[in-house]
Amino acid sequence: MTRVAAVDCGTNSIRLLVADADPGTGELVELDRRMTIVRLGQGVDRTGRLAPEALERTFAACREYAAVVKEHGAERLRFVATSASRDAENRDAFVRGVLDILGVEPEVISGDQEAELSFTGATRELTGRDDLTKPYLVVDIGGGSTEFVVGDDRVRAARSVDVGCVRMTERHLVVDGTVTDPPTAEQVAAMRADIEAALDLAQRAVPLREARTLVGLAGSVTTVSAIAQELPAYDSRAIHHSRVSRERVREITEWLLASTHAERAAVPSMHPGRVDVIAAGALVLLSIMERIGAEEVVVSEHDILDGIAWSVA
Repeated sequence: MTRVAAVDCGTNSIRLLVADADPGTGELVELDRRMTIVRLGQGVDRTGRLAPEALERTFAACREYAAVVKEHGAERLRFVATSASRDAENRDAFVRGVLDILGVEPEVISGDQEAELSFTGATRELTGRDDLTKPYLVVDIGGGSTEFVVGDDRVRAARSVDVGCVRMTERHLVVDGTVTDPPTAEQVAAMRADIEAALDLAQRAVPLREARTLVGLAGSVTTVSAIAQELPAYDSRAIHHSRVSRERVREITEWLLASTHAERAAVPSMHPGRVDVIAAGALVLLSIMERIGAEEVVVSEHDILDGIAWSVA
């Protein structure tokens, strides 16, 4: 076993996994997994820069994670940064801060690299299951981008597009600095058109309709699963490898788009940091399912974070 630590810093959240990995057996024994909503991508779509307050929230989480990594005695650490830091003009300030706190330089990876890590993390444990038909389409709906990967035992095609729950919310649902509560029909239509255009781009590079099993990753998808199951609290064990039908995703998306902030916040499984962006994330998921004709989505709690851990094991 090799004790490894992986950090995934996205547009909306930063996450840590410390695990013992055995590449020979394919076993990944989780020791600590945690997530913090930092909204690093706050305003990036509009300004092209990381906001000072967003950087400080992220650095505060990094200081917490540094203590956890030290406590567990991880031998190797890899820090991967995705959409928001990839797009920002002042990402050097982000890189310097992370290096000072954690002792490693964050790797601002490409969308294609992000897609491959997500695929590995989501599908490695599906090997040998006869109830899921290959090829898989792994869809990682993040805050700033969505990754599409088709593959069986390895990646066949991948594409990242700039459609995520934070980016879509800020682009279409924010007026004078406030999220419309609930959004208008015109706002929803404009957001849907943006998503459909992104799906057109993804489809040029990735044979989306060849997939036989849709695997959905990240907070928007797992939260939809939690709502579908009417969980009294967020429960990773109940969510991992749950299945949600397209009709149920549609019902939940329509409710989220018609609900108020208070109504969404009252959902017991809803993380406070997702209240304002979950409707956009759910609409991305629904649009994908309708585009490829998927009857259901298999929800995975294992994603790019697990892929990062395997990459350093």
